[in-house]
Amino acid sequence: MWEYTDKVQEHFLNPRNVGEVDNPSGVGDVGSLACGDALKLTIKVDDNDTIVDAKFKTFGCASAIASSSALTEMIKDKKVSEAEKITNEDIADFLGGLPKEKMHCSVMGREALEAAIADYRGMILPMAEGEIVCECFGVTDLEVVRAIKESKLRSVEEITNFTKAGGGCGKCEGKLRELLNENVADLAELKRADKKPERMTTLQKIKKIEEVLDREIKPGLRQDGGDIELIDVDGDFVLVSLRGACTSCAKSQTTIKEVVEKKLRELVLDTLIVEEAK
Repeated sequence: MWEYTDKVQEHFLNPRNVGEVDNPSGVGDVGSLACGDALKLTIKVDDNDTIVDAKFKTFGCASAIASSSALTEMIKDKKVSEAEKITNEDIADFLGGLPKEKMHCSVMGREALEAAIADYRGMILPMAEGEIVCECFGVTDLEVVRAIKESKLRSVEEITNFTKAGGGCGKCEGKLRELLNENVADLAELKRADKKPERMTTLQKIKKIEEVLDREIKPGLRQDGGDIELIDVDGDFVLVSLRGACTSCAKSQTTIKEVVEKKLRELVLDTLIVEEAK
């Protein structure tokens, strides 16, 4: 469902520098298997403070693998002082761009690089000293604030895209909104953009859901020979049925949760729960 550039696909299908460096000078371990994304970056630094080798092991999606592969290519043969200036935006640009929902993969790459360099220097990362605001993904307030400022984020959804914070149980949404209010100058514009939708009747909700499915979801599914049908709406529970090629797809649940539910929460109501009809 995601639209990947040719370069993302190339680094996903043929990743560079997979594995671990022998006797590494620095190791960066970020993310966790429980959270769905994890990356281990190992680097070898010579006496001239140059990164002469870099390898990675990652658990995650195509964007995570491609971002990790790209990162190792970007830092090899660079001075540590040069490599530490690489941002997540640089990683995404190197790949020709990433879907906005996958920007957290490039952020994970930058964090792994920072951790590896800190390990090489025997330092503690400042970001690790922040207060945990998202328990699901272990994201600190300092990480969120940096993402807001560096990437000019203007909504809780954008914070989730870049850091994964708020992408689990959703309990931290209030805190994320507070951090936005504290760190974004144009509060009036922010509040209009992030305003919660008014209460809708069931008929209004059904109509809105069908509009979003027709406009945002079905065209992409039909390109791959699939389709989707709205079966029922009961409160916040939305029952759908996948059609065509989607019925036999091994990633149907990923489509339901990561594409359909996410888009309906974004454009209809942020409390909707989408389930597949059996």
